[in-house]
Amino acid sequence: MRRQLVAVAAALPLLLLGACGSGSTAGNAQGRQAVSSATAKVAKDVTEKDFDRGNFPASAKVDNPWYPLTPGTQYILEGRANRGQGRLPHRVVFTVTDLTKVIDGVRTIVIWDRDINEGQLEEAELAFQAQDDDGNVWLLGEYPEEYEDGRFKTAESTWIAGLEGAKPGVLMRTNPRVGTSSYLQGFAPRIEFQDRAKVSKAGIETCVPVKCYDNVLLIDEWNPLEPGDAHQLKYYAPGVGNVRVGAVADPEAEALVLVKVSRLSPPALAEARAEALKLEKHAYTVSRNLYGQTLPAN
Repeated sequence: MRRQLVAVAAALPLLLLGACGSGSTAGNAQGRQAVSSATAKVAKDVTEKDFDRGNFPASAKVDNPWYPLTPGTQYILEGRANRGQGRLPHRVVFTVTDLTKVIDGVRTIVIWDRDINEGQLEEAELAFQAQDDDGNVWLLGEYPEEYEDGRFKTAESTWIAGLEGAKPGVLMRTNPRVGTSSYLQGFAPRIEFQDRAKVSKAGIETCVPVKCYDNVLLIDEWNPLEPGDAHQLKYYAPGVGNVRVGAVADPEAEALVLVKVSRLSPPALAEARAEALKLEKHAYTVSRNLYGQTLPAN
């Protein structure tokens, strides 16, 4: 099961759970209003079968209230994960760049995502996400580089929609509701990526170091091709996005909470853009037969 950012866990340490306080009221009220507006749209519960490249705008914009991607926003999540050496301190830095890239005929937003395990970079990834005209958010590909002892190891888990049989998947529906069908988050047969997701709970409360959130959505994710019954759980706060990650029967046992969300300054955003482009330049070198078939981000 591949991780898509940014749930859980009754088993999380109390330190991570934090104390629920009054700081959630204003932000949550705005989030509820945004969700109400989105819910007012009577939208179909799309699945991967409904992908239509003609149903996307010419410019990339993602403002789904459950999964907003505003360029220059950076999310930092911290916790623990087992990446083969026991449950060690783990940090994820998820940056929405101001770059876009056309994938399978759709202009996507470029996400620069870094996994840091016990202080050392373990994975750096470019992910390509877009919102259709109905407000559903889609995943159209990923370029994840893995590192060992600080050195590049492989990018074998790369997949790009429209190439080698890979197809886009749904990250967030316009109107996610309990009791609706599950859906594929992406399909890449070469790497056996077939993660599915389903809304598990809604209207719950969760507290993380940033603040306490109510009206939270819990989404259960799993890969039916992987052995066992591993599930990843993600909590989404309206107006914010993914604020907690947890696991059930997952060997990686990844448990993360949102510790910081910020808007990057112009110089910091420029630096993030440069790092994402540097990663893409390397992608064209190490993944010529796959990533090399895509147009450059800009």
